[in-house]
Amino acid sequence: MSKYSRKLQKLYDTAPKQETAVLVAIIHQGQTEQQAQEYLDELAFLTETLGAKTVYRFTQRMEKPDVKTFVGSGKIEEIQAYLTHFEVDMVIFDDDLSPSQMRNLENELKVKVYDRSLLILDIFLNRAQTAQAKTQVELARFQYLLPRLTRMWTHLERQRGGTGTRGGAGEKEIETDKRDIRNKITLLKSKLRDIEKQGETQRKGRKGIVRVALVGYTNVGKSTLMNLITKTNILAENKLFATVDSTVRKVVLENIPFLLSDTVGFIRKLPTHLIESFKSTLDEIREADLLVHVVDISHSGFEDHIAVVKNTLSEIGAGDKPVLLVFNKIDKVPIMPSEEERLQMTELEFEENQYLDFEKLSTAYEKKTGIPPVFMAAFNGANVEQFREALVKEVKKQHLKIYPHYLDHETIDMSQFKEE
Repeated sequence: MSKYSRKLQKLYDTAPKQETAVLVAIIHQGQTEQQAQEYLDELAFLTETLGAKTVYRFTQRMEKPDVKTFVGSGKIEEIQAYLTHFEVDMVIFDDDLSPSQMRNLENELKVKVYDRSLLILDIFLNRAQTAQAKTQVELARFQYLLPRLTRMWTHLERQRGGTGTRGGAGEKEIETDKRDIRNKITLLKSKLRDIEKQGETQRKGRKGIVRVALVGYTNVGKSTLMNLITKTNILAENKLFATVDSTVRKVVLENIPFLLSDTVGFIRKLPTHLIESFKSTLDEIREADLLVHVVDISHSGFEDHIAVVKNTLSEIGAGDKPVLLVFNKIDKVPIMPSEEERLQMTELEFEENQYLDFEKLSTAYEKKTGIPPVFMAAFNGANVEQFREALVKEVKKQHLKIYPHYLDHETIDMSQFKEE
């Protein structure tokens, strides 16, 4: 081996290895294997977003989780054997684990154990950019971890290696870390109160202008749509929770000024602590005059995603807002064939393509929201003009509530409204 080859080999040997994970889910009563796998697909995407690689999936059909170890003892042995043979770094469960379940599982499996909430919290921690978002996520994470702290999770702030946060060992260290975490929670709450006061002042300064908030399931294209409308460059990736921080931009369309905010995406089983900690960020949604609900129509579970978003909006007190539904990513779904094309196809060919009838969907969802939905593709700008027209129409309705005597040629001085 040459000197150059040996040097390359040394670099390869010392390079950080990507952590690996196995996923575990229970198939509940009334749930199909296909649904369980779709949920695990999302969990695998979350795992990838954190920076780890999914190497295997375990499922077990159970009426309810085992009180001690979530899954049965036989499944634990099966997982244990796989971890030992393939040297896997972590196990990720698609449901939340109780503090005792997490402790028991780490004692049994001898690797780091994540549940769904902890996985999402760590992703948020990695992606938060502003002081407010970082403080909110840190607070939520510490509150969630405190009762679940085990030897695998000690020295949380002193360890920086690996995908998540690895810990030291020893029961005394756990007690020390618990005391440290309680102190940090107190400090973070105080810091967050100060930040929220500033946010309240900023929001009060926006009175007199229509506020529009983009909402939707995570990774549906909200940031891409925001960039398209505002001509800005907000991070838009094919990853879950690419946007954690709330972004507000000034927009003027057809002489109508309004503020457009891009908010954090929702997801199934969004951690309660996270919702509570993100109160001030979610105020952007609660205080909005109009919600633009963006949906990834190319996703097989888009109707479930709509339901999750609606339920979350209701939970945070924004379920009664006017909603403009935007079915995004139409470039990724097959267009319904014409009658002539349909006659030339067999029933099997037609069913396999899973065509979506936009007209039928439009009629159905207009009945639910009272506003005709828009079908578009933000990525390539398809039907963007239809979206702009629909948006202006709905913003005008809200604008007239503030300025009943508004004339089309009038505009508002936007200099008083600061971007965030």
